[in-house]
Amino acid sequence: MLTLNLIPSPSPVAFSKSNPINASNPNLLSRAQNQRNLNCAFAFLNKPTSHFSKVPNFSRIHGYPLGFYSSITSQIQDSGVSSSKSRSFLAKAAAESNPEPEGETTEVSKPNKTLKLALVFGFWYFQNIVFNIYNKKALNVFPFPWLLASFQLFAGSVWMLVLWSLKLQPCPKISKPFIIALLGPALFHTIGHISACVSFSKVAVSFTHVIKSAEPVFAVVFSSFLGDIYPLKVWLSILPIVLGCSLAAVTEVSFNFGGLWGAMISNIGFVLRNIYSKKSLGDFKEVNGLNLYGWITIISLFYLFPVAIFVEGSQWIQGYHNAIAAVGKPSTFYFWVLLSGIFYHLYNQSSYQALDDISPLTFSVGNTMKRVVVIVASILVFRNPVRPLNALGSAIAIFGTFLYSQATAKKKVEGEKKN
Repeated sequence: MLTLNLIPSPSPVAFSKSNPINASNPNLLSRAQNQRNLNCAFAFLNKPTSHFSKVPNFSRIHGYPLGFYSSITSQIQDSGVSSSKSRSFLAKAAAESNPEPEGETTEVSKPNKTLKLALVFGFWYFQNIVFNIYNKKALNVFPFPWLLASFQLFAGSVWMLVLWSLKLQPCPKISKPFIIALLGPALFHTIGHISACVSFSKVAVSFTHVIKSAEPVFAVVFSSFLGDIYPLKVWLSILPIVLGCSLAAVTEVSFNFGGLWGAMISNIGFVLRNIYSKKSLGDFKEVNGLNLYGWITIISLFYLFPVAIFVEGSQWIQGYHNAIAAVGKPSTFYFWVLLSGIFYHLYNQSSYQALDDISPLTFSVGNTMKRVVVIVASILVFRNPVRPLNALGSAIAIFGTFLYSQATAKKKVEGEKKN
């Protein structure tokens, strides 16, 4: 005779080794079935699978709040559960161990990914075009780029503060080392932004963007001085940039040395911002690109506005009256300035989001095409005269930018694969 104690009871249940359990005792059958279901369920759950190993917190599989799942299992182990609950629990675990085929998920997600990519690029291009058009319209009647650049940084600062206040964007933790690390990148960002605005105020938008396409040349030169090594194809790619920009500058109808130097200094400022950011912000990788840009914008505003008052503050009142007289309606002028400020921040925000969502190769192509779209749009809106050699130089410079971006993006991808 063997003795099996299935559940706590006053007396043990005895049965013969050779005889099966008496089917006439329904309570005994039910208790045995319950115990077998529980053993099967926990044996199944303890079996290692690749699916479960990816989930650090097992309670998330079933969607229970933290601690709720553990209380359920403890009740099962302590007091026993009905057979229907055991079967339901086992069915849930079995469903988790048999996910949908990956091919079906990929087929469903491809259209969504394509649509998302189209929306990201569409908003990015549209916002960039709107900024460049209304920024130039405002500068044509109110040629004070220092104040306008300050307002654009102000609009971006307010935008980010609203996002953080409404918790639409997680606010990063602020510390003294973080602020100190931002001071350098924000200073170079300020230099790049105000220099570009000065260039926009003196020459055509298309010419400024052609000169700004030479930014890779400065990036390679400065990075090489700091010890970075570039392959030969990267150096070769900057040659058409230099040639194209030189040809475009010589044949530009609206050529102005102030506009040329403004665009060149802008390139230097943004290149140094990127280089300095890699060195000073390496310990703050948990801060995403949008939050980083938001804080750079806020600090840049404190850099720029006091200098703007010193440089051209005494002329703002008279300039404002002249702008209103030229436009006719104050609301129209306010509308232009407001759009330039809002869309300056929005197109930068979209570029950071695009960089997070797509590969470096795709981003490089999109960034090159963005410059082409902005140049064409500005020529159509402002009807700037374009000479054949000027158009050829612009095309060569932009093509060189494309070659450079492709070469450097492939280098980054190859480096990531090696790592």
